[in-house]
Parts: sequence; structure tokens; C-alpha cells
Amino acid sequence: MAIKIVANLACSFIGTIAYAVMFQVPRRFYIGCGITGSVGWMIYKLASVYCSVAVASFIGTVCTVLVARMLTVRLKCPITIFLISGIITLVPGAGIYFTAYYLVTNQLAMAAVKGLGAVKVAFAIVLGIVCIVSIPREVFQKEYWIERKLKKQQKGKI
Repeated sequence: MAIKIVANLACSFIGTIAYAVMFQVPRRFYIGCGITGSVGWMIYKLASVYCSVAVASFIGTVCTVLVARMLTVRLKCPITIFLISGIITLVPGAGIYFTAYYLVTNQLAMAAVKGLGAVKVAFAIVLGIVCIVSIPREVFQKEYWIERKLKKQQKGKI
């Protein structure tokens, strides 16, 4: 069991970094990209035990985008650097492949099943991205929470 977890972590980390290298992400962001992809994949694997693949993809995407937003604020760079690299582990590539395969081999019922599954996962990914990206950037900055705490303390004194 532990070997599977370590293998999943290593593969998702290396795969995400490889994707970042392929799309010429600056070197200083490689580790952040790897962490983003690994977090999303591990959350997905954990959630897929308890719920459907689409729901697990949504949960994994939410965690991926949260990590990407935090790294974006911390490292002062665009979110796309971490978001695109991190989401790649969750993209339903096999579902899309088998949809095309079943269409070519004239197995339309199987193509419909695989295609619908891939569309559900893709929609879950989009929904997860929208949910987190709609949160204002200030929420991910430490100063926001310090200022908020100070205002709360001043209200209590009045």
C-alpha cells in the first residue's frame, strides 16, 4: 500500500514537471508545478474510493487550484503556470481515447458511455476551476487575514 502511494506521488510529480518542461515554464517554478500536480492527483485517488470519478475529479481540481492560487500569490507569477501543469494529471485522456476508439470500431454504445464519462470529468474540472478562481486574490494573501483580525479586535474594544 505504501509503495503504491509513493509511486503515485512520484509519477504525478515527475509527470507534472515533465509537462511544465515541455511548455517552457521557467525552471524556478518546476517544484511548485510538481507539488500542484501531486496534490491534485493524490486527492483524486483518495476521493475516488468514496465517490464517482466525476466528483473525485471535482474535488481534486478544487485542491489543485487552491494550491496553484497559494503558490501564485507566494511566488508572484501568473496562475496559469501552476494551474495548467497541475490539472494535466486529472484530464480524462483515456476516456477520450476510448471514445474515439469505439467510434472508429463502430461500437457506438460503448463510445457513448466513455464519451459521457469523459464529458462529466471535463465539466467537473471546469467547475472546480471556476469555483476557486472566482475567489478574490486578496483572500490568498497573508496581509488580508492580518488586517481582518485587527479590524475584528478593534470592533471588540468599542
